[in-house]
Amino acid sequence: MTQKSLPVIQRGRAIILLAATLALALAQLSLPSLAHTKKTTENRQSVKPYSSKPSKEALKWADKELRRMSLEEKVGQLISVGINATFLNRDNDAFQALRHQIVDNHVGGIILFRGPVYESVVLVNRMQVLARFPLLISADLEAGSGMRFDDTVNLPWNMAVGATYNPDYARRQGALTAHEARVLGVQQIYAPVADVNNNAANPVINVRSYGEDPVAVGRFVAAFIEGAQSNGVIATAKHFPGHGDTATDSHRGLPQIDVSRDRLNAVELVPFRAAVKSGVGSVMTAHIGMPQLDPTAVTPLPRDIKLKPIDTDEGSEVVVENGTMPTTLSPVMNGILRRDLGFNGLIVTDAMSMSGLTLYFTQEEASVRALEAGADLLLKPADPDAAFLGVREAVLKGRLKESRIDESVRRVLAAKYDLGLVKQRITPLDAIDMNVAGKESMDLAREIAEHAITVVRNDDNLVPFTSLKPDARIFNLAITNGDDRLWIANAFIAAMAKSGRTMDTAVLDERSSDTEVEKALEGAKNADVVIASLYGRVRSGQARSVDLPGPAAKALSTLITNKSPIVGISFGNPYLLQSFPTLRTYMVAYGDMPSLQQAAARALLGQIDVTGRLPISLPGLYPRGTGIQMKRAQ
Repeated sequence: MTQKSLPVIQRGRAIILLAATLALALAQLSLPSLAHTKKTTENRQSVKPYSSKPSKEALKWADKELRRMSLEEKVGQLISVGINATFLNRDNDAFQALRHQIVDNHVGGIILFRGPVYESVVLVNRMQVLARFPLLISADLEAGSGMRFDDTVNLPWNMAVGATYNPDYARRQGALTAHEARVLGVQQIYAPVADVNNNAANPVINVRSYGEDPVAVGRFVAAFIEGAQSNGVIATAKHFPGHGDTATDSHRGLPQIDVSRDRLNAVELVPFRAAVKSGVGSVMTAHIGMPQLDPTAVTPLPRDIKLKPIDTDEGSEVVVENGTMPTTLSPVMNGILRRDLGFNGLIVTDAMSMSGLTLYFTQEEASVRALEAGADLLLKPADPDAAFLGVREAVLKGRLKESRIDESVRRVLAAKYDLGLVKQRITPLDAIDMNVAGKESMDLAREIAEHAITVVRNDDNLVPFTSLKPDARIFNLAITNGDDRLWIANAFIAAMAKSGRTMDTAVLDERSSDTEVEKALEGAKNADVVIASLYGRVRSGQARSVDLPGPAAKALSTLITNKSPIVGISFGNPYLLQSFPTLRTYMVAYGDMPSLQQAAARALLGQIDVTGRLPISLPGLYPRGTGIQMKRAQ
């Protein structure tokens, strides 16, 4: 899921310190001594491992609260609203709008998207104080805290972890992510991705998946869950029944996976069975139609009723006229999860604001259908008021039984109790800078990255650069499909320079002119070696993000045709070699995180062993498991 950022507000240290002070006073907390803080850090947080099976105490408390809750309070508990946290004065319209959801609609949770650390925690603390029942705070932390919190560490994508062929890295990543999440006031993480990426053209999953082998993906998924839930968060396996073989991004339309139940059992469901077996606390259902399992037809809403797109651009939407019921709203598919897989935890929908739903259903209808199908949590409705009112009216008019609402509310309340939120819902601020984005995070990111780097092809023996003269001219052609040309290659350039290898760099993207392309080609002409740094990454909600942008692809093709000595490094989509099959040297880093860019530089220079292997195949070129093993230079 994605969330467009709120307008940026300039923030200074004084604002952060003021917000922190206010939150601490609000929570009636006193600043502990440094010795006490150190002790707290060493002992980590006093959180218990999370179990998908509620404790007797949790159920007893949930039943007690249910008996005295109004219908409105019950309905609200099943809704989680999305925010980009920033500093907000309490008179600010955005603050009041969020307060309305907490106080008037009694929403049960908040999902955090991109935001600064302290503003996020302070704003959540404010809302926790306003809420009658503790809020369940969640975030998409597939790549660690850095995926959603500014200035924290981005851990490598799942496919990089898969390239290590070592599930213990997934376990450690889950444990670290959970620890930092709890310190940041997050109790539910929407990870791990359990999708099997067996479609090279998949426009949304790609490196977010551990790979294409269902059994291997299942091992990594189970390991992440065990690590995460041992540190007291609810892990969430997503996107059921599997988003790995789709040709459409569900942020932009409604994908259809036209496969049989036998195929589903053999591929997509394998990691989800492993997740359930490992005791996962939550499963996220996807906006994906499965026509052979639930052929119920759906048709697009009239333009005057359909919501404008929220998670993509209007011109990027894909309207599927002959769609079938998305899994999120399908009793058949939810029934497979509950009955066939034996899952008894929380079922959460993917974001209700995505085009996979909004093209076909109003928010009122989608919310009611999701609960009818068996969902427990309605995540990020495009219109929370509509979702709330739609479900309430469905109960009052008899379409939904209140007992059905009670069933999900009981699960939600019990989870909150077992997470310790009944006793402590306020997140202290004093230990955050001693527990988040520290040495442990950076060391784990570096270790995974260095074991993930994969050399797929080295036909000209260009890698490593050990035989390259110290004064050799290196030209770095950086190609990106994002709006990040000013900084995207900085980590790689800096890592190379630190080891004494300076480079001339040109960055090309979709906006690059013919003049810029010619200038880049001219710069590469006299180089002893050209590095093609390929920052082409699949980006949720964005069209045409599978391939490299046209002007840059033209430049790379020209260099290949001219037989320039080129080392291609994919800092994202590992399948890019299929578009340039005559590229004679190809290395895969699986992402553009600083740790992966630094590891790629060290591998290029012969400073580390290269041991990574492809967790996916490159159709027509290389099978899964390919990887040229290299020892570091002596």
